[in-house]
Amino acid sequence: MKKLVIAAALTAAASTASAGNLAEPVIEAPVIVEQAESSSSGILLPLLLLVLVGAAVASN
Repeated sequence: MKKLVIAAALTAAASTASAGNLAEPVIEAPVIVEQAESSSSGILLPLLLLVLVGAAVASN
């Protein structure tokens, strides 16, 4: 019985270990991301927030 269990375990392990098939691999085209914004546009929102907070503090 012990040999049967070992044989079944080895058979299950051998059947699940497959490296793939002989089909050609699918190679996708590289994705090119271009930045459409200028470098200063990322600072606009924090500056606007700073001006609003400054105006709220100055009005009190």
